[in-house]
This record gives sequence, structure tokens and C-alpha cells, in this order.
Amino acid sequence: MAAKSIKLRSSDDRIFEVEEGVAKMSVTIKNMLEDLGDDPDTPIPIPNVSGTILSKVIDYCKAHKDDLPLSEEQQQAERFADITGPDAEFVKVDQAALFEMILAANFLDIKPMLDLTCKSVACMIKGKTPEEIRQLFNIKNDFTPQEEEQVRRENQWCEEKS
Repeated sequence: MAAKSIKLRSSDDRIFEVEEGVAKMSVTIKNMLEDLGDDPDTPIPIPNVSGTILSKVIDYCKAHKDDLPLSEEQQQAERFADITGPDAEFVKVDQAALFEMILAANFLDIKPMLDLTCKSVACMIKGKTPEEIRQLFNIKNDFTPQEEEQVRRENQWCEEKS
């Protein structure tokens, strides 16, 4: 017997047909299915996510639908491990797409995807100076030189090497 499928409608009105088990990786979609019932012909609206990003979300969920939950120790080890394999390819997108993927994972409540995409951003800024981070994300420095010096003095302990 074929797996039951549901339809999702992106913010740009693209329709995606997805296995129910894949879609239920999203706590938001799982709750919507429980609240709305499961009419297979009525697409579930995903108003905050474009079709391009929803397609990436679905790819992630398909690849990880059979993953077992990690223990606390495994989560801790994973937190500091490099991103490798298919996950590294998954987050190899431009910044705008990566931030949209973070927003989608947050809105759809897909914690493993949210952790992965946020970890990717953390890796981007790791070891960079505040000025390099501003350049990377095109952030305007709104501190005066005096304010910047004061912040440096107050946070000098962060810079100290032991």
C-alpha cells in the first residue's frame, strides 16, 4: 500500500505533494493536520514559506525522516562537530536562501533543520572579528568610536587568552 500523501501550498501558490510522515517532521504541519483533519484534496497553506524554500525543506525532511532522536551526549558532541556529507551540501546556499531556510525551519518547527541552518551561520562567523562579521552580513556599524572603545573595554575579558 502506498504511503498516504498530503498537499502543501507555498506562499507563491506552488503545490507540493508529500508523504504524510515526511510532512509530520514539522510540528506545525502535524498540529495543522490534527486540527483541520486530513482532506487529501485540500492543500495545507504554508503562508510564510516560498516554493523554492519549501522544496528545500521537503528535501531535508525526506533525507532525515528516519533519523532517530539523539541522546543528550550525542547532541552535545554534534553541536561542536563539523557539518559534513549531505547536510554540508544542503546548507551550501547563498546567505538570503540560508536565512529563509532558518525562518522556514523556525516557522514550521523542524528543530533538527533549525539547528543545522543556525550552526551553518555560526560556522560562518567563527573566528571572525566584529568588523569581518559586519562585512560578511552587510551590517552597518552604528557605534561612535567612543562607544566602540567603551564596549571593547567592558568586554575585554572575552578577548583574554588563558
